[in-house]
Amino acid sequence: MLGFINSFKQPKPFYMIFFIEAWERFGFYGMQAILVLYMIKNFNMTDAQSFNTYSAFTALLYSLMSVGGYIGDNILGTKRTMVLGASVLVLGYFLLSLGDSHLFYYALGVIVVGNGLFKANPSSLLSKCYSADDHRIDGAFTLYYMAINLGSFFSMLFVPVIAQKYGWGLGFRTCSIGLVIAIINYFLCYSWVKNIGSAAGAKPMNFKSLFLVILGGLAIVFISAWILQRLEVAHWLLFGIGCAVVIKFLYEIIKSSGIERSKMIVALILILQAIVWWVMYQQMPTSLNFFAINNVEHSIFGIPVNPLSFQALNPFWILVASPILASVYNHFAKDGRDLAMPKKFALGMFLSALGFLVLVVSQYFASSQGIVSSWWIVASYFFQSVGELLVSALGLAMVARLVPQRLMGFIMGAWFMTTAAAMVIGGFIAGWTSVPSDMNIPSQTLPVYTHVFLEIGVVTLIISLLMMGLAPKLTRMMS
Repeated sequence: MLGFINSFKQPKPFYMIFFIEAWERFGFYGMQAILVLYMIKNFNMTDAQSFNTYSAFTALLYSLMSVGGYIGDNILGTKRTMVLGASVLVLGYFLLSLGDSHLFYYALGVIVVGNGLFKANPSSLLSKCYSADDHRIDGAFTLYYMAINLGSFFSMLFVPVIAQKYGWGLGFRTCSIGLVIAIINYFLCYSWVKNIGSAAGAKPMNFKSLFLVILGGLAIVFISAWILQRLEVAHWLLFGIGCAVVIKFLYEIIKSSGIERSKMIVALILILQAIVWWVMYQQMPTSLNFFAINNVEHSIFGIPVNPLSFQALNPFWILVASPILASVYNHFAKDGRDLAMPKKFALGMFLSALGFLVLVVSQYFASSQGIVSSWWIVASYFFQSVGELLVSALGLAMVARLVPQRLMGFIMGAWFMTTAAAMVIGGFIAGWTSVPSDMNIPSQTLPVYTHVFLEIGVVTLIISLLMMGLAPKLTRMMS
């Protein structure tokens, strides 16, 4: 119990960054919860079209995070870039709420720019609150990840209900409210982080640089809107951006030496491993979401549940497990018995594989109509969510622990770049579960979903076992 309490003993700036991240994620995940179904209902897209459009959109979101991290490190400063990004996101969600088909892709472009500016910088700012050998880092980033899921839990639970009862427009405007609260929270608590940030943030505002960043952002909005209507171009562009980030990473590895080089090699291997995990994560708002709509009982404990709200199980389990894992990390880290980062990554991959394999088993307990109990998807989200804490949450701590401060913003962005690569792959895989319009009987759709889930689960299980075998070597390289 004492370890649980101690895990919450963090530097004062941690709490300010925690709440900003929670409110920003409230907006983002609320939008994510309804966007795919919105495209199908409002613009008459097929399942496959909506999956691919959403995947390209999220890939663009994450591919620009390295750029946002670089701007935070070297041009505007971490805090200024973070606030600018949040402000742009408010505009993006508002434009999305208008429901105009001509504005739709431009609204997505605005969100791409806002998220790119924002996302890498809170975690970069948080990393500057700790020394590299501070034993609280794993616990701090696990709790920080809890903030992400605190916001997403409530938005995924309520935004689909608001959209269903009062319309898509109010659902998206509700998302923008989270960003407004995040910005207000920042200015109220600014004194807590006044002396923390990048070197660029310590200098007076350069309005010429700000103007150029805004001008570049406008260009990206129009380019993104154009790309999202031409998905093949999107895939090639994202491939090019991904290659550029990897080449830059390799260049920095070659420039470094000694223990710094070894640590960065480990970081690159873990980042590449995380691509597989992000492919699985991409199934939540796509194939898993539609599995819940078509083949899962829409109630828990006899209480009716909007099928889109099953996505809230992911942040729910993370909220439950985060403080427990943070406490465990802190307890064993003090005695030097904590699992090394590579082993945690491998274990997280193993649990995520189980999350898909339990859904494969569920088909053998389905009703004659092809409907499975909601408890199967509850169990699936449990395994995937704990796995997420061991991979995605600790990915941020891994970067903070292994990467030199001079590259922190860029490599934080590169970590999120793994998501961009995986989103394209994940959308392609989710498209395998797309069912023809005349196949609307649960008993027909169930084998389509479970077959793909079996393939995902088996491949991930094999990779997790291989990484567990490689973990001791990686651990030695880290130390």
